[in-house]
Amino acid sequence: MTAATTPVPGTVDASPRLPGAWSVGLRRGALELRQFFRRRDQVVFTLAFPIVFLFLFASIFGDDVAGAGVTASQLYASAMIAAGVMSTSFQSLGVSIAVEREEKVLRRLRGTPMHPAAYFLGKLWLVLVTGVAETAALLFVGAAFFDLRLPTGADRWLTFGWVFVLGLTGCALLGIAVSSVPRSGRSATSVVVLPFLVLQFISGVFISVDTLPGWMLDVAALFPLKWMCQGFRGVFLPESAAVLEQAGAWEYGRIALVLGAWCVGGLLLCLMTFRWKTRRDG
Repeated sequence: MTAATTPVPGTVDASPRLPGAWSVGLRRGALELRQFFRRRDQVVFTLAFPIVFLFLFASIFGDDVAGAGVTASQLYASAMIAAGVMSTSFQSLGVSIAVEREEKVLRRLRGTPMHPAAYFLGKLWLVLVTGVAETAALLFVGAAFFDLRLPTGADRWLTFGWVFVLGLTGCALLGIAVSSVPRSGRSATSVVVLPFLVLQFISGVFISVDTLPGWMLDVAALFPLKWMCQGFRGVFLPESAAVLEQAGAWEYGRIALVLGAWCVGGLLLCLMTFRWKTRRDG
């Protein structure tokens, strides 16, 4: 019987120490980004989808909005930024994680010494980079072609920053949670895209909020997209455009409250629903 070896006082323990979740998460994020940008069709579809819809709607409906001091194209340009954020977070993660679960990528990763948090950190880094790229592209298109006026004051850019961060985080967590809903990787696109498309219609992305029925806006108010749209309109549109909102004001306090609640609620949903294996694997 051999005695367990213990470190001798004054000596250094030679056993290797595994890197922490944050360090591995950074490396995982770099890997996720390389894999994403190598799939050119995925890059084009993810980044071009909101831009194409912005060109279509803002070009077709470009007339002045009565009593608001803005054009319809400016409304579309500001709201489409929110749709782009949700596209690169909720939709992207909801589909990709479901596919990785189906292909047993998650199961293999779970069997490694990697801390589970590192996987999600890697996904969040991917969402952050693609979200910034999507937003920058939409801002450029909106300013160059549809008279979207970029803010000149620091206060509006600060508002833009916290709406972007809270919205991106909440939508990313919701995307991770909804990835457990599809029964297979094949059905993931249909399961995730359909509610996202519906939310765009009832949250003021494709149709101005002042023309939507009140009950639709009440349903949309339960989800983050409506509040991101409202926040971004408040950043990029003049105060006169606030009359188009359901409450006749930008309601920044309520926007922060709802988006913050989705960050907390989305995290709880992830903890309760996320699975590393498919239903068939148990």
